[in-house]
Amino acid sequence: MSAGGILGSQDLRSQDRSEAGAGVPAAKADARRAYLDHNATSPLKREARDAMLAALERVGNASSVHADGRAARARMEAARADVARLVGAAPRGVVFTSGATEAAALALHPAVEMAGRPKPCDVLLISAVEHPAVLRGHRFAAEAVEVLPVDGAGRLDLGALEAALARHAAAGRRALLALMAANNETGVIQPVSEAARLAKMHDGVVFCDAVQAAGRLPLDMAALGVDFLSLSAHKMGGPQGAGALVAAGPDDRTAALIAGGGQERGRRAGTENGPAIAGFGAVARVARADLAAEAARLSALRDELEREVLASVPDTEVIGLGAERLPNTSMLTFAGLRAETLVIALDLAHVSVSAGSACSSGKVGASHVLSAMGVAEDRAAGAIRLSLGWSSTRQDAEAAVAALQKVVPHLRSRAVRAA
Repeated sequence: MSAGGILGSQDLRSQDRSEAGAGVPAAKADARRAYLDHNATSPLKREARDAMLAALERVGNASSVHADGRAARARMEAARADVARLVGAAPRGVVFTSGATEAAALALHPAVEMAGRPKPCDVLLISAVEHPAVLRGHRFAAEAVEVLPVDGAGRLDLGALEAALARHAAAGRRALLALMAANNETGVIQPVSEAARLAKMHDGVVFCDAVQAAGRLPLDMAALGVDFLSLSAHKMGGPQGAGALVAAGPDDRTAALIAGGGQERGRRAGTENGPAIAGFGAVARVARADLAAEAARLSALRDELEREVLASVPDTEVIGLGAERLPNTSMLTFAGLRAETLVIALDLAHVSVSAGSACSSGKVGASHVLSAMGVAEDRAAGAIRLSLGWSSTRQDAEAAVAALQKVVPHLRSRAVRAA
């Protein structure tokens, strides 16, 4: 099945667009787009759309006690069970949110309860490569937060974690550890179970951002040893605006972020988004059923794409190549080029990818992930992310390779002439 997505808007300077487009052969107006930005958002799956449409055609608030309300509640609880099964959790541990950002903000608070009993956390330990929703979205005081280093592949330094845990424990401080399952930029998989084991040795609490791993890797909360885990529907082909915080125990929770009514057992107030939750449940069910086959398919497609690019485009590297990665993610860096210019040039060639650096108010800064990994500034500046998904085909991969084979030499020759 083909993907029809387009590149999301970015705050890029007009200079980048003119540099990228100048002299690059224009793509045909009716050309099919190759969408390789599934880590940003994945096209809506048919099963999710069908479930959402069915829910939209029914009336009822899940908090109402009449028949229509009970039917809405039944649809939501069925979706809750499907989401729970995706990560090996109990349905009562699933709290539906507006997305993974809200889920992280809900989880990362000092006031933790485990099995209904207070287990307050004094410090927050965060790996240096976490998503901004975790790095900046917590509810701890600034002085109570410690950022932990990673190695050259972007994996958490377990020695540094163990030392931090021991230091805080000796001072009578309990730690809440935030560690993602897999990085959204490089796809590198983190040693979550090992880190969780170390945290539990010091009576710590563990939160895992599993947004990119869900539907791409097998996930089981008990095996991972984590207490809380965040999910996002639209990364798997579900609707945007639907996420979840999953607790290992049905009575594990943190202080509510949104107060009001008693929805979600008092853990998240506000009328639930029934249609989006229905779509979330549907895509979780499909992702769980297709996990092994889809991971193998995407891994083979990703590896072939990387081999072709490395063989045909000089001075190209794959970030995290030697590490265990998500099957769908490839971060490529092209010497002598800027990622923003590359993204625009590929966009003009009908290939949608993401930059490996962030644009803010017209200023381009290096990715905090690549900086934490120790990637040289010139390499980080030319890093782009290609991420495949359920709708990706061999034709998409071939289109990306062909575009890079044309665009990269052209942009490099322009850079040489301008120097």
